[in-house]
Amino acid sequence: MLPRELIKKIRRIEIVTARQAQNQLAGAYHSVFKGLGMAFSEVRQYQPGDDVRMIDWNVTARMREAYVKLFVEEREMTVMLLVDASASGAFGSREQAKREVAAEIAALLAFSAIKNNDRIGLIIFTDRVEKFVPPKKGKKHVLALITEILTFQPASKRTDLRCGLEFLGKVARRRSVAFLVSDFIVSGGTQAYEKAMRIAKRKHDLVPVTITDPMEEELPDVGYVYFEDVETGEVVTFDTGGPGRARFAAMVKRMRDERDQLFRKHAMDFVNVRTDRPYVAALVAFFRARERRMRH
Repeated sequence: MLPRELIKKIRRIEIVTARQAQNQLAGAYHSVFKGLGMAFSEVRQYQPGDDVRMIDWNVTARMREAYVKLFVEEREMTVMLLVDASASGAFGSREQAKREVAAEIAALLAFSAIKNNDRIGLIIFTDRVEKFVPPKKGKKHVLALITEILTFQPASKRTDLRCGLEFLGKVARRRSVAFLVSDFIVSGGTQAYEKAMRIAKRKHDLVPVTITDPMEEELPDVGYVYFEDVETGEVVTFDTGGPGRARFAAMVKRMRDERDQLFRKHAMDFVNVRTDRPYVAALVAFFRARERRMRH
């Protein structure tokens, strides 16, 4: 049985994200994520100007006058949420940890998807795939996914984006929309996952969603502090008032620029979210930018 506080949190996420999906993202999701193609709908009599390639010759022969096939967009899609559950996601210097923000973003995307009758699946990974929930439809399924993300206790603390991306290729046979939700703090930098990302992008509509905390980008000047790497357990002493503070900020900026350059290199639309800023605004900006690009 779930603790009362967790039930309240899930209920709050349900109410807030469902409302946001309806009010702020209504229509945007539908317009920027196309279906899998065209599905046959019906036939009707040929009219001047119709494409002759659409003539249904079987019906035409039977009715002794020309009929053409009509098609409609096949809207139903599969949306896969790839959520990084490594230990760095537990960090948060503001009201919410990165993992909680990830759960709310996943919920918002899931509620947007079910309003379009799409199926939602979940892959939770660290340096291995730790949980897979096959795609299904419906509000009950979405709430189960949110609960899974919030309550999941990973076996590993480390991160390997490749395993999540490679697993996506195995379980999603048809083209899907895949949101990769992570802080992208990976040993080895972008080289560690570029190949897997490139392969996944060829088959799927891959959308990286990066979640960062402001303290990961710029340290406050508070003197000497101890830092522990939550994934490796390594502890270091750092002088936040010394020259290392500027070097740290420059290193983080370089890593962020390399990451965003990689996304652009492979023509991926991406979303950058911070724990100290409203994530809905970032998602709305993403949808609008993608919609503008698709019109040109």
